Amino acid sequence: MTAASPAIRSETTVPARAEDDAQPTPIVIVGHVDHGKSTLLGRLLHDTDNLLAGKLEAARQSSEKRGLGIEWSFLLDSLQAERDQGVTIDATRLPFTLEGREFVIIDAPGHRQFLRNMITGAAGASAAVLVVDVAEGVRDQTRRHAMLLHLIGIRQVIVVLNKVDLLGFAREPIETAAASLSALLAKLEITPRAVIPVSARHGDMIATRSPHLAWFDGPTLTEALAALPRPHALDAGPLRLPVQDVYRQGERRYVVGRIESGRLAAGETVAIGIAGHRARITALAGWPTPPAQVAGAGQSIALELAPEVVVTRGDLVYHPSDAPLRARRLAARVFWLRQEPLRLGENFHLRLATAEYKVRVTAIERVVRIDDLSVEAGREVPPEGFADITLTAAEEVLFDPFRADGAGAGGRGVLVDAYQHIVGGAPILGVAGGRENVFPLDAAISHGARAAAKGYRGAVFWLTGLPGAGKSTLAREAERRLFADGIDAVVLDGDTLRSGLNADLGFSPREREENVRRTAEVARIMAEAGMVVLVALISPQAEMRAEARRINGVLFHEIYIAADASTCEARDPKGLYAKARAGTLLGFTGTDGSYEAPDQPDLRLDTENLAINEAAERLVAFVAEAIAPPSSGDADASGASRSAVEACP
Repeated sequence: MTAASPAIRSETTVPARAEDDAQPTPIVIVGHVDHGKSTLLGRLLHDTDNLLAGKLEAARQSSEKRGLGIEWSFLLDSLQAERDQGVTIDATRLPFTLEGREFVIIDAPGHRQFLRNMITGAAGASAAVLVVDVAEGVRDQTRRHAMLLHLIGIRQVIVVLNKVDLLGFAREPIETAAASLSALLAKLEITPRAVIPVSARHGDMIATRSPHLAWFDGPTLTEALAALPRPHALDAGPLRLPVQDVYRQGERRYVVGRIESGRLAAGETVAIGIAGHRARITALAGWPTPPAQVAGAGQSIALELAPEVVVTRGDLVYHPSDAPLRARRLAARVFWLRQEPLRLGENFHLRLATAEYKVRVTAIERVVRIDDLSVEAGREVPPEGFADITLTAAEEVLFDPFRADGAGAGGRGVLVDAYQHIVGGAPILGVAGGRENVFPLDAAISHGARAAAKGYRGAVFWLTGLPGAGKSTLAREAERRLFADGIDAVVLDGDTLRSGLNADLGFSPREREENVRRTAEVARIMAEAGMVVLVALISPQAEMRAEARRINGVLFHEIYIAADASTCEARDPKGLYAKARAGTLLGFTGTDGSYEAPDQPDLRLDTENLAINEAAERLVAFVAEAIAPPSSGDADASGASRSAVEACP
């Protein structure tokens, strides 16, 4: 292959700035389970004389006990569970020297169960090595790892096509795999610095060239690593010191933390936290040895301040002239880890460095399809999925936007659940548009607590269908039966709403959308307060109903009251069809106005063939099942829609 090939390529060395020379280059190694990451790293350390004394012999003995030849991965997989299962469980950090240049290698887990560890392991890397079994090619986890590299801003990527010996070092299949990997990364705006065919087990193209790959004129792995640009000098960035704690020793008080970026010096004035209280640094302390009068990125230090302003863990220390952004509505790009979907309206804590903020998911803007990395609209984020979302915080958040070029330390957030489990990576991209000064306060009594007290959950049942299909009639009959059973139910009927709340709206497409939006917002408030809300509204367009679902999240259930136009016109309970036929009612749904029937409603009631009593009985049974609280534990709305989907005939 020639150097001009678009599939396997490399870039020349980027000259380093003098001030970066002493800073190690952090590299994360990622790849699908069994594609040979640990073997590659073990071989790399051995072939470049970076093994600690005795490590090789220990790996040899461990391999022999299992009846194996030397397993290079045993040099890396230090946990017994990893050796027994053959997978990397935790993120390992290894110092590594190449031609006098220092690196830190982060071996990130490849198995899907350990992706949570990869988020924290890969976050500090400035470059990556993506390992792919050349015979297996791109797998789901390969796509996820590539997407994660994109998500956390790593653009310096070396692709290693491992196990080429299994293909007999044949050029054609190797080039085909290289082209596939390059196309995948191109979708993520990543151009690999090199795509290198290697045999990690036998050492081909690790530190020395291989006679089996004479056709390949690209770099060895060590040459590609040496050509990586130096990491950004964080000292040159704005001062950012997340406060870890505040200690007292006698009369002296120390504010301690690790400088993430920038520099500070004794005598300077700094600002602290959201309030921006200012204080002068009267002295610096540090460990294991005190710093000079100046400290920079990467140093753990203690500050003495005057005057003694209020400082707590999670506050951020910065120079007043170079303050971070502050906002309550945040645009974030999430990598979702929980094995249930992320749904609209869920609450979490956003962890940024040492700070934690209570946040709510108030919009799901775009969801990435992992099979082809295309983007589509979505109402939820699937397990191990990626999406752009909006988070709304209870208080202002101090942050620096995450930078896609990897420069700076800001914006690297994670979402944490009530049990302090990390459930998603969430780099903060910037301020989300609109409603910046509005934050919906949580109810004093949670939805789960109301459900536990009442014995049922509040929910929204959205009855849609043509005029005359029977929506209001069914809703009122269901309301009567539910009330008789001790369930607090209420009907929001289109005509009733238009006589009051929505009296200012006409029937243009835009005004109909607003009619649906207002109704959905009111329904959500009532459902969160523990009521069963039956909405009887034509809501003719699928997009309108999708917006109602977005507003209500898991509280929402779509009920299609099905009857064709001729049946509805024969009923014509309000005489509206007659007016439309006479030309006095233009744009009427059912005649010249369009209606988009639901493709997959949560429940379909065919009122052409069902008597009102039978239809009401089915509706009430569906409602009763959907609002039943969990059999154990604190009631929660997160599972409310499951039975609804299954109930659709």
